[in-house]
Amino acid sequence: MSTTVAPETSVDPTFGLRTTGYEPDAISARKTLILTLAAAFAAAVVTTLAWFVLHSISLPAFNRSMSTRALSTAGSFVILGVTLVCCIGWLRGKRYWPKAVMMYITAPALVITSLAIPLAATRLWLDGIQVDQGFRTQFLSRMTETAANADMSYKDLPTFYPMGWFWAGGRVADLLGIPGWEVFQPWALITLAAGAAMLTPIWQKITGSLPVACTIATVTTAIVLTETPDEPYAAIVAMFFPAAAIIARRALLGSRNAIIFMVLYLGLSACFYTLFTAVAALLVVALAGVECVMQDRNFRVVGRLCVIGVCSMVIALLSWAPYLYNVLFGDYEVKSTANHFLPEEGTAYPLPFLSFSCIGILSFIGLIFLVVRAVDKEVASLGIAAIVCYAWSLASMSATLVGTSLLGFRIEVLVIEVFATAGVIGVMDACLVGLDYFYPARFSPESIRGIMAIVMVLLAGACLAYVQQIPAENESHIDQAYADTDGFGERADRFPPNAAKYYGEIAELIESHGHAPNQAVVYTDEINFMAFHPFFGFNAFTSHYANPLGEYDQRNDALAAWSQLSWDHPEELTAAIDGAKWEPPAAFIFRGDVDDPEAGFKTHIAHDIFPNEPNVRYEGIFFNPKAFEGGDWDVEQIGPFAVVVRT
Repeated sequence: MSTTVAPETSVDPTFGLRTTGYEPDAISARKTLILTLAAAFAAAVVTTLAWFVLHSISLPAFNRSMSTRALSTAGSFVILGVTLVCCIGWLRGKRYWPKAVMMYITAPALVITSLAIPLAATRLWLDGIQVDQGFRTQFLSRMTETAANADMSYKDLPTFYPMGWFWAGGRVADLLGIPGWEVFQPWALITLAAGAAMLTPIWQKITGSLPVACTIATVTTAIVLTETPDEPYAAIVAMFFPAAAIIARRALLGSRNAIIFMVLYLGLSACFYTLFTAVAALLVVALAGVECVMQDRNFRVVGRLCVIGVCSMVIALLSWAPYLYNVLFGDYEVKSTANHFLPEEGTAYPLPFLSFSCIGILSFIGLIFLVVRAVDKEVASLGIAAIVCYAWSLASMSATLVGTSLLGFRIEVLVIEVFATAGVIGVMDACLVGLDYFYPARFSPESIRGIMAIVMVLLAGACLAYVQQIPAENESHIDQAYADTDGFGERADRFPPNAAKYYGEIAELIESHGHAPNQAVVYTDEINFMAFHPFFGFNAFTSHYANPLGEYDQRNDALAAWSQLSWDHPEELTAAIDGAKWEPPAAFIFRGDVDDPEAGFKTHIAHDIFPNEPNVRYEGIFFNPKAFEGGDWDVEQIGPFAVVVRT
């Protein structure tokens, strides 16, 4: 499949999309770097401007009107329609820079039309502030308050959750002077668009064809926006996985530029989302093993593998070094339950090529292409990537025997990307190479261009059919963004807010006693309070997002013991709290009625019950209000909350 490149063009061998009368768009490594950075910057700027415009006009709530859905579909249609015209013109030899620019911005533009427009009337990101988004928003709020390596909840601990995306977003929020929770949506859109924009130059470098690169980038972006848009930092890492599979092989064969790419990809992705990084690292090892078996230069391949591994780990230490240091040398009872999660989708293999959909058909073509062209090593790299993903899923299912999982259900997006990417390359390869190779006398260059135009129309139509369903696929997440109460105590759909409207008043009460956010420790089971107001938590809300250094179970035991003590010996509670192993809470936020002390102040502690699903059991515990009487505590009723603050 690989072919020679013109001597005057300094590029790596490409997939070889060649045919009579068609000139590939091969670019050098230097030009790839320039185009990649320029595309990312342009996408970030355009997305930022689009976000400001969309939030300055009055659009109806997504969950109360079909207007935003219509605008979203119309925008996607225009983007894909213009891109189709540009691609066909480009294939016919009419190559002007406006067409190239349009192909470079297609993928990031879809981020705006498919997500920014549906979310235009709310300040929250997908899924609002529910469960996992509560933790993510809490981390972003923490990183807005400090540039240091800090845990989202526990004071004086380094983060266990990769901080890269959150740290950068926090710096943006701090620079603009806006709350961390409010920057979540624009930062997610900006980074997704920037990542999508970088795909086209990278795939142009790999395939040597700008229309093919644009198609792969568009399909990849549509897949991640459908499968994992609520985790933008994970989606960004996932976007580059198929490209990394091909570039990794080139790196192992000695391409210096490919080695640099893999070092940066693995190192930076480890600072963003470790699960996909681990799968990508396993893929590199698998490719190295195959090369060692196939070639008689094992020491060179192993040497390059070590260079990639060591250098990428050095970059990863930017996020992980403080945590690892404390694990090795700190006096902590380290325990992690982060992998204690196995939903129903984690019990079956993802088989996208058997689904009856646009992506299913494309994946089916990709499966055929991977099998038929398996002798081509670059195609085989994609096939090995799929095998590695399936192996990870198998290991995840098997890991339940030892009481954990490898979160294999999250690998589905990588599997879909690999097969869909192979499908796009297979379709293009068949048209640009196959027709000319197998039937050179029957198809003139003009006929092949006509066939390519038809294929591009079909692909554009398939893309539109898939992209216009992105808001519908994310409907529940978008609806939640409108239904949840935000940090200003408002709901975007204009319905009455829930009890979160009192969070601001609670924060003011705590601060009025001299306890400042990012300094004071607060105990509460109100997860969203910490997301909007970055106080440190005495304990995380569940063990699955708790820092393994935080000694979650011990803190739970302490809370249960304090609860019992407050009833048995109320006069001893304050001393017990002050004598805790950890910094004691400066405030407690309970549910309860100050005027009904007999009922007690209620809160909850969570217990990990994996392998059960759901994997969390909440236990209600009650504190005796009389234990907080006297001069040590100030007790105030704010809405349904009994707020106890240390004086």
